[in-house]
Amino acid sequence: MNKYKTTGKQTLFDAENSARKLSEIGNPLEKLDSVIDFEMFRSRLEASMVNHGTKSKAGAKQYDVVMMFKVMVLRQYYNLSYEQTEYQIIDRSSFKQFLGLASGDKVPDANTIRNFFEGLKEKGLGERLFQDFVDGLLAKGFIFNEGQIVDASFVLAPRQHNTREENKRIKAGEGGELWNDKPNKKRQKDIDARWTQKGGEDFFGYKVSAKVDGKSKFLKKIAVTAASPHDSKMFPDLMDESDRGQAAFGDSA
Repeated sequence: MNKYKTTGKQTLFDAENSARKLSEIGNPLEKLDSVIDFEMFRSRLEASMVNHGTKSKAGAKQYDVVMMFKVMVLRQYYNLSYEQTEYQIIDRSSFKQFLGLASGDKVPDANTIRNFFEGLKEKGLGERLFQDFVDGLLAKGFIFNEGQIVDASFVLAPRQHNTREENKRIKAGEGGELWNDKPNKKRQKDIDARWTQKGGEDFFGYKVSAKVDGKSKFLKKIAVTAASPHDSKMFPDLMDESDRGQAAFGDSA
């Protein structure tokens, strides 16, 4: 029995009142949904992520690809695991509203979310979807293409506990051949992340190099590598013909 008594009564308008209160406080998902037309990604997602060869109506119906892409946005924005993403969608009305789900709608489970994310990676859709987004901003005049700012930041990865021989093979590009007899262990291993040092500190993970428009400050292009390559090596990859004749800014690296 709950010893803490409440005086409030449930009404038919509770959900509506909660949504209005979140909006008044400042719901970041509501703002995101109002400025980004996620339908711009539909054609590319449906072409690559929908199984067009299945004619049978048996089995579970595929989730809408744009809704699943928005699930990826939630996962990244709130830094959630696959399991926590599923839990939070079930638990939070703001997540459901962002995804266009009603309270009784079926929610993708952790494995479905993981498989969609892996599918995006395998098909190399990340960069193409991001370019679609940049092109959309350019078309609406949000990016002015006036000078470029280039910088890099680290994305940390869980430190690996490997033997000296395992690390040697990973550095030699043979990491994919390790732990094949222990698939559960292999899924936990990160063979792409690398160590580097900056300012006397050690970092293990990845480096995200970005090009930002000098006037609007909108992100225009990104490149992800292991943490070890020097910042200057990514400069040529981030620049393109549209940057010719413009000022380019970077730090001492």
